[in-house]
Amino acid sequence: MNALDGIRILDLSRVLAGPWCTQTLADLGADVVKVERPPGPNHPGGDDTRGWGPPFLRGRDGADTAEAAYYLGANRNKRSITCDIAQPEGQALIRELAAQADVFVENYKVGDMARYGLDYERLRAINPRLVYCSITGFGQTGPYKDRAGYDFAIQAMGGLMSVTGERDDLPGGGPQKVGVAVADLFTGLYATVAIQAALRHAERTGVGQHIDMALLDTQVAMLANLGANYLVRGREDGKVPGRAGNAHANIVPYQVFEVAPDAQGVPQHIILAVGNDGQFAKFCEVAGRPELAVDARFARNQDRVRHRDTLVPELAALMKTRGKADWLGALEAAKVPCGPINNLAEVFADEHVRSRGMVHSWTHPLADTLDLVASPLKLSATPVRNDLPPPLLGQHTAEVLNDWLGDSPQRWSELQRRGVV
Repeated sequence: MNALDGIRILDLSRVLAGPWCTQTLADLGADVVKVERPPGPNHPGGDDTRGWGPPFLRGRDGADTAEAAYYLGANRNKRSITCDIAQPEGQALIRELAAQADVFVENYKVGDMARYGLDYERLRAINPRLVYCSITGFGQTGPYKDRAGYDFAIQAMGGLMSVTGERDDLPGGGPQKVGVAVADLFTGLYATVAIQAALRHAERTGVGQHIDMALLDTQVAMLANLGANYLVRGREDGKVPGRAGNAHANIVPYQVFEVAPDAQGVPQHIILAVGNDGQFAKFCEVAGRPELAVDARFARNQDRVRHRDTLVPELAALMKTRGKADWLGALEAAKVPCGPINNLAEVFADEHVRSRGMVHSWTHPLADTLDLVASPLKLSATPVRNDLPPPLLGQHTAEVLNDWLGDSPQRWSELQRRGVV
């Protein structure tokens, strides 16, 4: 049994924020039907990310398939149908499916769904319990609502790039985006939370609602302590948080340090994440400098933050006196937060990551083995499901029309003949 067994989700979203949301819901047991564009003379069909490679999945014959790793990483546990919503018959079919759905997810530009007759007002007239989630760059209201929204632009506009990257006064300083599309991913996760809350409300009242998710809203919310720093005192004091490299705005020492090079002379680094005064005292003991923990300039975190320009260079010189394994072993034994900086090969080889089951192997229609990052959700009574690999384009059209609508194979064949599905 899965937590969301019996929940039907009609997913008209593409790329990342929407699919990330619906993938999480599918992992939890919902029946997610991914609605994709049929192939046409000027379009290969399907979610754009199907073609966002290389890399592509290698098929049984050893050649690349048309399934990009990007698409595969965001669409497990779903079923795919194709439907041309530009055609009136396609719109009618989506309305039929929406009447049977609990949730409708879309990430079209503001106004597009109304143009197709698939907006919230028209669908709730058919299905008053429907939870309808719209995911856009800037939301359904406001002066930017008609703009297209892309993660890179949102990271810039929402302030994240102003606080990410090396300090401007150091080599390599300047704006820097995060290595993965965090505005998309966070928006997908916030949407997942909102949908489950709205489903709870619909269970109690019989009434659905419209969820308006915006990447920019999410990015602003993600500023977290830095946003609070500015609003609580920065605005008043005229201090705008900026880039700090790998340092932390409110905690010291909490950053990357270079340690002694390895046997081949290659520079090595670790992270040190001292979160409180007790941990700092333990660090000083391990480092052989216990006097630093009682120095009035460094004894409390607030003092260390104020005197970071004095303390950090001293610690940086100290860290270079010992190797990575030496530091990590001693600090971990003393329970001082620290860690190596792993590349992805090291991440997926890590014994703890492996023991936690963070890679799942699938049998794909085009390949005997497909390894993907697993869901991090671990529920004792209702574990996540792992029964459907990311679907081929339109793989389940006939199956879904039968399951949801009781349609005959003849109707599916006729819709296919007319190019609707």
